[in-house]
Amino acid sequence: MYEPIRTQARRSVSSARWPADEAEGTDFPHRSRAEELDIQLAGHLAALLAVTDELRARSAPEGRDELDAAAERLVAQISRIRGEVPARGAAAGTHDPAPAALHRRAHALAGRALVVAASRADTTSAILAAQRMDAHEAAVAASAAELASA
Repeated sequence: MYEPIRTQARRSVSSARWPADEAEGTDFPHRSRAEELDIQLAGHLAALLAVTDELRARSAPEGRDELDAAAERLVAQISRIRGEVPARGAAAGTHDPAPAALHRRAHALAGRALVVAASRADTTSAILAAQRMDAHEAAVAASAAELASA
């Protein structure tokens, strides 16, 4: 039904066309899959730390202890992965001041961190991310229950 291709495609890349790739390597540095996963995980955990710091700044003094402990565990994991302590600034106000929205954002970030930690087989980070997901899910449920009772 179809005719076979009789000529070689013009855009085909052969090793004879790109000798520099074989002899010298490529022009740009490559990172391994493990390095890319480390970068992703550290980024997700750093974003989760920023949201945690913002929640801590907006919470009542009695609710800060758990957030302080979570922030310290996040700092420890980021430091372990990156090899340096993450920079932490003052929690700046975001465009979404509702605590429930911040908890939902933190839950999503923890979920992303959990996926990357699982693919990199980092049990410690995966457990921390799962615990943060549970904590933020409980906070969202509690704020929804408050709204329903009011």
